[in-house]
Amino acid sequence: MSASLFFYDLETSGLPSATSRIMQFAGQRTDLDLNPIEPPINQLIRLNPDILPDPTAVLIHGISPQQTILEGLTEAEFLKLFYAEIVRPSTTFIGFNNCRFDDEFMRFLNYRNLYDPYSWSYANNCSRWDILDIVRATRALRPDGINWPVDNNGKKINKLEALTAANGLKHEAAHDALSDVQATIEVAQLIKTSQPKLYDYFFNLRLKENALKLVNTNQPFIYTSYHYPESQYHTTAVIKVADHPSKNCVMVYDLRFDPTSWLNLTVDQLVNSWQFRKDRPIDDIVLPVKTIRLNRFPAIAPIGVIGDNTIQARLEISLKTIIKHQTILNLNKTEFAKKLTQAVKILNNQQQLSQQLPSLSVDERMYDGFYSNQDRNLILELHQNETAQKIRLISNKFKDERLIQLSSLYLARNYPDQLVIDERVSWDKYLQQRLFTGGEKSLLALYFNSIQQLATEHTDARSKILLEDLKLYGESLIPSDINE
Repeated sequence: MSASLFFYDLETSGLPSATSRIMQFAGQRTDLDLNPIEPPINQLIRLNPDILPDPTAVLIHGISPQQTILEGLTEAEFLKLFYAEIVRPSTTFIGFNNCRFDDEFMRFLNYRNLYDPYSWSYANNCSRWDILDIVRATRALRPDGINWPVDNNGKKINKLEALTAANGLKHEAAHDALSDVQATIEVAQLIKTSQPKLYDYFFNLRLKENALKLVNTNQPFIYTSYHYPESQYHTTAVIKVADHPSKNCVMVYDLRFDPTSWLNLTVDQLVNSWQFRKDRPIDDIVLPVKTIRLNRFPAIAPIGVIGDNTIQARLEISLKTIIKHQTILNLNKTEFAKKLTQAVKILNNQQQLSQQLPSLSVDERMYDGFYSNQDRNLILELHQNETAQKIRLISNKFKDERLIQLSSLYLARNYPDQLVIDERVSWDKYLQQRLFTGGEKSLLALYFNSIQQLATEHTDARSKILLEDLKLYGESLIPSDINE
């Protein structure tokens, strides 16, 4: 099939991708020149009764739980649509900050509904790309031809609605998924028209093998990431110092900083200088080493893109300084790389220990490991001519205990009318524990408290209607026997 782009955006019940849900999915397929080639897709997805949306999120996008129930598909029904009409060979999935948000929600959606969480985005020559970092890199490196917004304090902002407003682009309703999709396409067209070479260069870098070629040259290169200061256009010069213990990752050193003081630190001192601490003094410099994830299409470019003195002045960076710091680093690079690798392993172990308490629900355990080939084949079999009885049958064959647990939840969430008595009792018990455990600190109690608090802060007509809908939705989840 011809290569195409699929721009998409989500509106969700909250921010955490593992415990929140997609309420609206919208997308538009275009050709490689950004021309729409099919009608857009705009679909609500039904909330299940075990999910209480974050009232703040609902106030932003305006989609009530009742609307998703009346007009939405179940998650299982939506995924059938997703694989039938959206996941096609040679599709590049694109959004505005999809790398850190939307893609993660899509992975958990697939995982929760007994699909492979990852293959949709890479199998059959598919790929991913993100416009947000391209916006940042264009602003830093080749800003001509685009009006760049700032806030009232003069701070650079790269939000979608600010970019469209500054450049007179169509954006009818921010935080409506379809409107945001159309606005993202407009911004992509703006960059492609204003800076076509830069656009094409970054588009090719969505493939990790192309990014790896630049990273492995043993030469400095430019890296744009939200991790770097806004005042420096989120951009700096880095050089690879070591492979990361995790797959598809490398560690890079920020050449703005003289490496002399870091090279002789012990492993424990590197850990202390690198790890996140709330009590770290504001003027304390964190170890200037970052991890680049090559499968997240990093915005990197050859050092030559800042050859112009005007660009160096804008980024507050000097090629002379970069070369000087590279020379110092190279003298002790091998030993420094060994210590960094040990430090990363220590930090990873600390993170794993912290994540064990409290224990995660099965819905949150997507990253506990990959499925076996046997389980992958069973997943494919399950979704062919899927029925409730087939789900019960195949769930008994899974080896991965996550899939066994997810099967019963999948059945209850997507086929509630087909539950037998024991399954209904089990589902009701699950809802009871999830929503009511903890008394005044239960999920439902905290939900009502949030609505009450927001009602004092948002007194406009739209907010009042949404908050009343949210209150009624919460009350509808309370079994009658609890009210008696």
